[in-house]
Amino acid sequence: MSQPAEVDGDDLRYADPDNPYLTEPDTEFAPVEELDADDAAAEVDLLRAALREHDHRYYARNDPLIADRTYDALFTRLVELEDAFDLDTADSPTRRVGGGTLDELGEVKHAAPMLSIDQSGDAEDVREFDERVRRTLGEDAEVTYSCEPKFDGLSVEVVYEDGRYVQAATRGDGRVGDDVTEQVRAIRSVPERLAGDPPETLAVRGEVFIPRDAFQEHNRERVEAGKEPFANPRNAAAGTLRQLDIDAVAERPLDCFFYDVLGWESDGDAEPDSPTRPDTNLGELDALRSFGLHVNDRAELAADIEAAIDYRDRLAAEREGLNYEIDGVVIKVNDRAACEELGTKSRSYRWAFAYKFPARHEVTTVEDIVVQVGRTGRLTPVALLDPVDVGGVTVSRATLHNPDEIASLGVAVGDEVRVKRAGDVIPQVAEVVESRSDAPYEFPDECPACGTAVERDGPLAFCPNGLACPAQAERAVVHYASRGGLDIEGLGEESVEQLREAGLVETLPDLYRLPDRREELAELDGWGETSADNLIREVEASTEPELAAFLAALGIHEVGAATARSLARHFGTFEAVRTASEAELQAVDDIGETVARTVRDFFETEQNARVIDDLLRFVDPQSDDTETGDALAGLTFVFTGSLSTARSEAQDLVEAHGANATSSVSGNTDYLVVGESPGTSKREDAEANDVDELDEEGFADFLAEHGIEWPPEEG
Repeated sequence: MSQPAEVDGDDLRYADPDNPYLTEPDTEFAPVEELDADDAAAEVDLLRAALREHDHRYYARNDPLIADRTYDALFTRLVELEDAFDLDTADSPTRRVGGGTLDELGEVKHAAPMLSIDQSGDAEDVREFDERVRRTLGEDAEVTYSCEPKFDGLSVEVVYEDGRYVQAATRGDGRVGDDVTEQVRAIRSVPERLAGDPPETLAVRGEVFIPRDAFQEHNRERVEAGKEPFANPRNAAAGTLRQLDIDAVAERPLDCFFYDVLGWESDGDAEPDSPTRPDTNLGELDALRSFGLHVNDRAELAADIEAAIDYRDRLAAEREGLNYEIDGVVIKVNDRAACEELGTKSRSYRWAFAYKFPARHEVTTVEDIVVQVGRTGRLTPVALLDPVDVGGVTVSRATLHNPDEIASLGVAVGDEVRVKRAGDVIPQVAEVVESRSDAPYEFPDECPACGTAVERDGPLAFCPNGLACPAQAERAVVHYASRGGLDIEGLGEESVEQLREAGLVETLPDLYRLPDRREELAELDGWGETSADNLIREVEASTEPELAAFLAALGIHEVGAATARSLARHFGTFEAVRTASEAELQAVDDIGETVARTVRDFFETEQNARVIDDLLRFVDPQSDDTETGDALAGLTFVFTGSLSTARSEAQDLVEAHGANATSSVSGNTDYLVVGESPGTSKREDAEANDVDELDEEGFADFLAEHGIEWPPEEG
């Protein structure tokens, strides 16, 4: 067992040094049923004081006294006692979780205007700021500056009355902001009760942020879950703080630095030794720190503006080593009386200036490499980056494509890399600028979602667990319900994730079990009986899908809408497609050896077979018995670009009259139909194979010559 931490009673903010729950506490608690009300109340007081101290030591001072698991045990004990003896209070540490859901964000008027700060990245502008200050205060005035990091987060006002947390609001327009009292309450570094002897009312300004290491870990979880990562910690913090689901806020790793006093009111009947507001900005920071608020430790006093500029340059050099994002420094006139004399402009303070850092461009650090599991089981490595500006867009991740690409680049966690945006869209790691890693990155041997041994196909890696893999299953459900599948309204990514987390939908067949779990569905946050009934109706309406739509909905790799139609027309029934050999599959137009093998592998995978057998208990794919004409018999069409009507309708139409609609151009293609914003590869292939091109008007004329109308009449 580790030795108890040294505790100096004068160093504690919230608990007596003799509190048994401070260092190496005994977590073998007496059974709750053996306690009387007085014993429970006394234990609750000790637990609350200890937990407040542990929060302060962990978040504000980065000097924890106990292990995380011990903290969790103390927290759980407090919850049990509060529930058993009805001892819950508004400022209990347990109020940080289980906050429920808000209907909307209200509005709050600030104690004092939360103005912005003039800023520049040019040192000469900073010197001009100093000259303006000295002109106003007088050339003989002794001006010193307090210098602090400029945090890149979300500004908030937090109000305490009699030392107790009562309200929080976003900056908003500077005078009125959104009420985020419950959201900020969930941030563990924001104390529910102030320490020491604070004023009767204290309104403080702070910056909510997500630490860089926590941001990368949160993005890792999002990428592995198939979600888009946040572009930068500021976006993540801002999006979290405006969540109406307080439980979701509590789960995210928010933190907060406090750096300014907006209001300080002491009781008129206060004792003579009651705290008065400090007369310098640095003094205010010390006071806030003494109250137990989380104050950054990098603030310094600068004797003149040149010293402030030096401070900025030093902090810029240390920027990458900080665990929070900063985009410059804030330089303030330190003397508060001088600040009052300088006053404000309509939107900014005359006594403060932000000296910005230049934006990061293209070169950044690989903070982590995670593996994302795709819908078809393909494993794609993704580099999580220290956010960097690439072509005016903030980039926090870049694809590494496959294991061979990682080996070719020689990239590993910690390396400095150059990032580019392929086609101005997808960020990629272009090269390693400086190798800083201790060891090469090793691609995992097991799927990160289900632990199945990874299989390789050339440069690619796959999880062979199919629809039994949780990551593939969730994406399969989303695809199954999408417009490219059975078009089940109400089943987007967020709702599918919610259903999975609630244990209602693990695999595709579970969709059809929802009618039996209607009450559970209706009780989910944001649902209710109407939404539950609507979804159940949509699901029940999908039990007899067209065969082509069902095949496309299964999400078989390489089987899109066009290939699914070809399979449906050729084989007629799902069972015939499912049992077809590779040779029989290759006999279908537009299906070659690779696609045939992929289809065969999908149906032969044991896990997929089990899921499909279960699915067929609820779903009856309708045989394709479409009567086709022969007006276009023997012709093959390929389509590219957007048409006035869905491209799939054009494909269905030509196939209904005896033609083939394939996805790629070859020597067997007769016509390439070119719509708006076409791709280049198909047109290049058409030119190489001497294939005739038709624009949509030419396509309509061609069909009219064969007695076919385009666009088809509705209905």
